Amino acid sequence: MAKMQYAVIGMGRFGSSVASALSNLGFEVMAIDSDEQKIQEVASIVTHAVSADTTDEEALRALGVRNFDVVVVAIGADIQASILTTLILKELGVPKLIVKAQNELHGKVLSKIGADKVVYPERDMGLRVAHHLISPNILDYIELSDDYSILEIKAPAQVVGKNLKQLDIRARFKCNVLAIKTGDSMNISPYAEDIIHEQDTLVIVGKNEDLTNLEITYAEG
Repeated sequence: MAKMQYAVIGMGRFGSSVASALSNLGFEVMAIDSDEQKIQEVASIVTHAVSADTTDEEALRALGVRNFDVVVVAIGADIQASILTTLILKELGVPKLIVKAQNELHGKVLSKIGADKVVYPERDMGLRVAHHLISPNILDYIELSDDYSILEIKAPAQVVGKNLKQLDIRARFKCNVLAIKTGDSMNISPYAEDIIHEQDTLVIVGKNEDLTNLEITYAEG
């Protein structure tokens, strides 16, 4: 089975990081940017690196972008270029289009014109940093929607040795424990009698304000 092929447009910090990560995972990656210097910086990392104006339909057509499985538009501050590029790629028939947005309004426009997925790297990183600051036990924080998120938290000292029934996280915080990670094993849909051990990781889903309440409670001890 042929490996997925990716094109990443915009070699700023986010775009070059995505292109580099995909290349390191063994995928074929074409990096595209209008800035020749940025292209030279990533040329040794990716499969192909090309300088082109992605608001020019003929330029994108000539690069054969429609033949890639996924195109990531990671254009930075130039919102107009981001929107135009997205429109052209959609018209060219790109199978899957992932686009970076600067803000919520930009994201809404991108969704309306056909982006399959809109990402907010700065906002999401800000969220992760904020949650790490709230509690040193937070391992990851993934926003599912405007209201709900998933939290990965290293088992706080207060919960070690207790089972889920005793902790009663659903009643106390209105959150649900989806899984318990113990070493390399994952206990999905754990039972009420399952005991939390030191070094365990809890995967919890809930409303954002309820998760924050849980974080603060366990951070304070």
